[in-house]
Amino acid sequence: MKLTILGGGGFRVPLVHGALLRDDSEGRVTEVVLHDLDEGRLAAVTQVLTQAGASFANAPLVTATTDLDEALRGADFVFSAIRVGGLVGRTLDERVALDLGVLGQETTGPGGLAYALRTVPVALDIARRAREVAPDAWFINFTNPAGIVTEAMQGVLGDRVIGICDSPIALARRAIGALGLEPAATAIDYVGLNHLGWLRGLRVDGTNHLPRLLADPAALRTLEEGRLFGTEWIQALGAIPNEYLYYYYFSAEARAAILSAAQTRGEFLRDQQDAFYVAVASHPDNAATEWHRVREERDATYMREARAEDEERDEADVAGGGYEGVALAIMAAISHGETSSMILNIRGGGAVPGMPDSAVVEIPCVVDSEGPHAIPLAPVEGHMLGLMQQVKAVERLVIEAATTGSRQAAIKAFALHPLVDSVSTARSLFEGYRRAHPELAALFADT
Repeated sequence: MKLTILGGGGFRVPLVHGALLRDDSEGRVTEVVLHDLDEGRLAAVTQVLTQAGASFANAPLVTATTDLDEALRGADFVFSAIRVGGLVGRTLDERVALDLGVLGQETTGPGGLAYALRTVPVALDIARRAREVAPDAWFINFTNPAGIVTEAMQGVLGDRVIGICDSPIALARRAIGALGLEPAATAIDYVGLNHLGWLRGLRVDGTNHLPRLLADPAALRTLEEGRLFGTEWIQALGAIPNEYLYYYYFSAEARAAILSAAQTRGEFLRDQQDAFYVAVASHPDNAATEWHRVREERDATYMREARAEDEERDEADVAGGGYEGVALAIMAAISHGETSSMILNIRGGGAVPGMPDSAVVEIPCVVDSEGPHAIPLAPVEGHMLGLMQQVKAVERLVIEAATTGSRQAAIKAFALHPLVDSVSTARSLFEGYRRAHPELAALFADT
């Protein structure tokens, strides 16, 4: 089975490869093709993967190419993890917003919209090539903002595009562990959009155990979300928010923390990863060791702005993610019938009352050989549904702007986002991003 990874020179690619190395099932991936436009990064990641797989007898063959058609042709699955503009682009997304007094974050708020505006056209080009040279491939989209990019690509490839994120399942695992429940026997009630969702229930044999956790402040504080949002606010919500909702519920605090830091998250990662690729180029024999060292540092500093200065990230929280495991489970379910339940970004198809049937939402699914199937959910509480509807409207305006070059749609998207305080700010954001990013200067050149 052939797996193609787009953005194959990216830092997180070895996580996917590591999951493949642990897979000893029949029908496992036997060939991995890395595709990237940066030959230096491709070479570095290829070194990491080669060294990591050296002691595994059944390690998949790893090759690399800068030719998109070559990478796609014959693929059974395609993991898309591209980053248009690189980490330099991310730092600009953050700083343009912060300079206007607005939250600067990669996926949440105006920074995420700018990221999507320059990513959607590239993702659509990839989807069109895949339709020509790999029409039977399934696309598993890691590329952020995952909900927007997945919905845009579905316009070309339909439901064969699945968006994934590790935040929802990591939250559910932490809550299940705090309650002492058996994961395989627990039905998860989670609803939202990518990086905007709530854990509403954990049911075993029809009994919802989440209220028991919500009623226990000490148990809640063992979760990263309990420390992040505070037990009183979680109890008031009656649900546990996804960690990214911190930027909505505590936007002033998040913005102040980011502004007071020596670097934004993007600037930290840019410098860290630049040093990593230089180090691997200088000492290729140490590529895998260096990758593990840098990864530990990266994980430990995740969402630093949401924690106290002296608060270390809990070891269980660092280990609680695993989007690579979700991806492997999707592949297993589709390719050889290992039916599995997971939380994915898919077309809702009526599963979320109040949301358009064609909208990509982040919800529990059952995945089998025919792909994911949404599990119908109970009605969403007013404020949750309202926020989902507003942000989904913004996401669709971004797709319109990215596909038509409409200045009006882009400004409207910025203006209607809950974290942008005025139409005037939205106009300034649009102009700031258009000046900062060559991709957006070209996209909106005639407006």
